[in-house]
Amino acid sequence: MDEPMVLSDRIGAVRMISLNRPTRLNAMTKSLVAALIPVLEDAAVDPAVRCVVLTGVGRGFCAGGDLGEVGDIADGIDVAAEESDLRRLHHSSRLLHEMAKPTIAAVNGPCAGAGLSWACACDLRIAATSAVFRSSFVSAGLTGDFGSTWTLPRIVGAGKARELCLLNLKIDAAEAQRIGLVSEVVPDDSFRDRVLELATRLAAQAPLALAGMKANLNDGERHDFGELLDREAARQAAATASSDCVEAATAFIERRAPVFTGA
Repeated sequence: MDEPMVLSDRIGAVRMISLNRPTRLNAMTKSLVAALIPVLEDAAVDPAVRCVVLTGVGRGFCAGGDLGEVGDIADGIDVAAEESDLRRLHHSSRLLHEMAKPTIAAVNGPCAGAGLSWACACDLRIAATSAVFRSSFVSAGLTGDFGSTWTLPRIVGAGKARELCLLNLKIDAAEAQRIGLVSEVVPDDSFRDRVLELATRLAAQAPLALAGMKANLNDGERHDFGELLDREAARQAAATASSDCVEAATAFIERRAPVFTGA
């Protein structure tokens, strides 16, 4: 029996989701995305999960779209059907970016094309020393999908994003950290431990506060300042009335670590 294309494990309050096509550097296929979406949907609503990590099995994160899957492109593509498929599959990026839980891309190797798009859709990106990054779309005669043309400029700036995408530059983990694409580079042999440490730290925070902060940050990318202030006020007022806010204050007074319940 073939192994599943997506593996999912829960370690405490952290959901570890692993792309599982290691012989293809976890290159993306429609079947892989179709398998990933329900796993992300489940993680998004599971109350026991407070942080989601996306990574790859083997020595790659995701090497982009599997060009072998479009080997029959010369026979013609139904453009309307292709667009419909992409709109459906793009839900994977939407989930990573918008679910009410922090998401981490644990980039353990090559990260290109739609794989880069998935990484950029996450809230945080941590890279192993062996990671490399590339847009790859133009070299494949493609224009980009899964959202990187929206997320990448907001992460590294408009000019650098255009440089990476139009010139199809390949950058290593150190350069990715220098330009702000990743927040940390970790030696390969300690990479998984560091990712889990960071994810566990996030999972220990107040879930409602994390969800509200993430929503504020997302709203700040698409609303003007006045609208954002109104949305901040509503979320801050609701958070102030939460049990977790009371717990945080009580723990501070008692000089102990707070224990958040998400209420």
